[in-house]
Amino acid sequence: MERIKVFIIDDSAIVREILADRLGRDPRLQVVGTAIDPYVARDKLARTQVDVITLDIEMPRMDGLTFLRHLMEQHPMPVVVLSSVAEKGNRAGIEALELGAVDLVPKPGGPFSVEEVIELLIDRIVAASALDRRKLALRAAPREEGRGGGIPPGKGYLGSIRTTGTLIAMGASTGGTQAYEAVFRELPLDIPPILAVIHMPEGFTRSFAERLDELCLPAVREARNGEPIVPGTIYIAPGAYHLAVRASGASRSVKVFKGPRVWNQRPAVDVLFDSVAENLGRNAVGVLMTGMGRDGAKGLLAMKTAGASTLCQDEESCVVFGMPREAIALGAADSVLPLDRIALAMLALAENRP
Repeated sequence: MERIKVFIIDDSAIVREILADRLGRDPRLQVVGTAIDPYVARDKLARTQVDVITLDIEMPRMDGLTFLRHLMEQHPMPVVVLSSVAEKGNRAGIEALELGAVDLVPKPGGPFSVEEVIELLIDRIVAASALDRRKLALRAAPREEGRGGGIPPGKGYLGSIRTTGTLIAMGASTGGTQAYEAVFRELPLDIPPILAVIHMPEGFTRSFAERLDELCLPAVREARNGEPIVPGTIYIAPGAYHLAVRASGASRSVKVFKGPRVWNQRPAVDVLFDSVAENLGRNAVGVLMTGMGRDGAKGLLAMKTAGASTLCQDEESCVVFGMPREAIALGAADSVLPLDRIALAMLALAENRP
């Protein structure tokens, strides 16, 4: 099998040396070049065949975000951001994803210890190498700013949800930031509560929720343990914590906890879906979207078995079809829809719950 050709861009010579050595030990990978900054990278990339780039954001002369913007406009390719901004959780990481980066891996603070992140980084590089570059170019296309709200107010989502306890549970991974934004910006104010998991490092989920809150009509927040689940609100699972539903009589609240990783993920979609299946049964809608791996497939089947309505994003509109494909193969999806039809479909299903 041909090895995945990796190019490293980082202003630290020590980091470049350590990464090149450690990544080169994996039989699936071949480090074909390194660069101290985007200017040097540009010249080397012009004469080097590359499958995946690892990119620092904070660099001299040209920052990583500016480089990423030019790269996706002129020569889209898979980019995994490896940067300390991931640990800081600032919006630069979210902007990198919006510009077309495939994933974020936090660079540990202080002396760089590659062993803390190497397994995660290798996993992300291997996943990124399989992506369709045409979809990367579409994903990086500029989007309209300002609040959404494309779907007219419903016929009484708030009233029906208050009496039935209906809830929408969603899961996504690679490509999920933009997929969630596309769906959530279509929603009106009067929606059933939505609990959403995305595979994202700790710290970034708060910035992600804050950005969505600025763009969407419903309230969007990073979920807090013990808070009541109310209509008109979207709860994002915090990075490094599982998200679940806690039931006590007719009331529902958020459960946020550490717990073991599932499919090497925390938060894991299966944890959320399983809790919804157990606590809400028919009074729920499950949505599984773009992402690498199997997380969410078994949980979506559990929701369907419990009587919930379920749907998956289709292959054409997914950046990565892995998670939806696994769910469809299990027979877990009632329907498979393109991204632009998911918002309306999930609201209609929620409204029609018994």
